[in-house]
Amino acid sequence: MDDVARVAQRLAVLLSAGVTPTSAWQHLVEVEPPGSPRPGRPPRGSGAEPLPTARIIRAAATAGQTGDSIADAVAAEAGAAGGQVGEAWLGLAAAWRVATQAGSPLAACLRELAASLRELGRLHADLAVALAGPAATARMVMFLPVIGLLFGSLMGFNTLQMLFLTLPGWLCLVAGAALMFAADRWNRRLVSTARARDPTPGLEFDLTAIAMGGGGSVDRARAIVEDTVDRFALHRADATTAIGQVLDLSVRAGVPAAELLRAEAEQLRRDARAEGQRRAATLEVTLMIPLGVCVLPAFMLVGVVPLLMTVLSSTLTAF
Repeated sequence: MDDVARVAQRLAVLLSAGVTPTSAWQHLVEVEPPGSPRPGRPPRGSGAEPLPTARIIRAAATAGQTGDSIADAVAAEAGAAGGQVGEAWLGLAAAWRVATQAGSPLAACLRELAASLRELGRLHADLAVALAGPAATARMVMFLPVIGLLFGSLMGFNTLQMLFLTLPGWLCLVAGAALMFAADRWNRRLVSTARARDPTPGLEFDLTAIAMGGGGSVDRARAIVEDTVDRFALHRADATTAIGQVLDLSVRAGVPAAELLRAEAEQLRRDARAEGQRRAATLEVTLMIPLGVCVLPAFMLVGVVPLLMTVLSSTLTAF
């Protein structure tokens, strides 16, 4: 998110200074050549491989020079990037297209988008920090059966031989492995469910605010946003009704719709942060379910049962 916000802010400054859109993208190509990592970040891949940011900037600059759609060029490369980064670039492409179609000032729109993307970056960072503890706990408990097995061996019991060279041992090993596989899948699903469900909350409100900045009618602004969202396959948060209510409120109250829409977008991002933190707190409890249902029985089958069988076998042999 931060890379996209940085590019949007730079574009806004260049456009405000009177640089044409095509020249602005070209200037960014020159300051961030392909394969150059950002300061303070390790390089990814070989030096000849363009990083996603540099690749997208170059594609946009090339589209501008050839007269093609800059927004479509950015969106095409964003689809290859994927993930939250790809969604952020799609947001930039959508904002560029909406501003161009609606006749809104590009520089002001990009400044507002940069602020929104920085806020989204903080949102995802907060969620990552909140989920780090429960996710680390889920990974750690997966080693319990191995620890039990090693503990038995350190006590002087030949649990490895009992586990791998006898039929009861093999049954315990297979059942324990099946339980650990189920626990791993269960944990991954729980962690995935706790992550952010909407990668760009409030984006549709921001796009509508940008479209309203062009001075056109409400219907035209909403049509441009709808067409752009469908064109770039952006995440839909079922915000159509809410946007309509905000626009109706602006008409009745006689206040600028754009300000109300941006305020609603900010509120959606705050709600997403609070909801994400709540899910992270809930995850700490729900991770105990696969621990009790799968991991602890697997620990007993792999670490404790072979140890008991070894003790019983040694006792019977002594008699």
